[in-house]
Amino acid sequence: MPASTNTSQRKLVLATSNPGKISEMRSILADLDVAVLAGTDVPDWPSVEEDQPDLRGNALKKAREWHRATAIMALADDTALEVPYLGGAPGVRSARYAGEDGDSDANITKLLFELRNATESDRSARFRCVIAIVSADGEWCFEGICPGTIAAARAGEGGFGYDPVFVPDGFTESFAQIPTAAKNKISHRGIAVRAAADFLRGHLR
Repeated sequence: MPASTNTSQRKLVLATSNPGKISEMRSILADLDVAVLAGTDVPDWPSVEEDQPDLRGNALKKAREWHRATAIMALADDTALEVPYLGGAPGVRSARYAGEDGDSDANITKLLFELRNATESDRSARFRCVIAIVSADGEWCFEGICPGTIAAARAGEGGFGYDPVFVPDGFTESFAQIPTAAKNKISHRGIAVRAAADFLRGHLR
């Protein structure tokens, strides 16, 4: 599909106001020939209810709404922490696991409580991220997965969300302890955003 010549296609809006996500995604997209706008750069950004049954549906819904509201190519993500011992929970409701207010600390507290009787092997988990891009030319989705385990207690001051209790495979530190550049190389979001960036390099030519 040929790239559009519309000058708005030289802008990309990140359909989020989450500062952690904005920082991570801007870092990965830094070498693209495109102006990357954060959601907080957009006046009266749309509020989108994440009511779809899966990550792809939520990511596409957000990207569509932001593209419609701004007339700019929009990139949105939805992310889930999936723990097989808990039947795949928190899953698509990861950000609202402990309530609709999206309190990360409360989410972690609930997760650790639910895993209080879990053995070490029961604590396996994975982060999964779906990135959706919506523009005047079409819609595309990209996925990233990072396997790991849930630690018994929080560790580290960096990152956001469940990062203090998620230890990626091959590491002994949590995501909250791993430097951002190293985290971006292995994380679910880093993998998905890099796939989206590779697509955009060709699409924006």
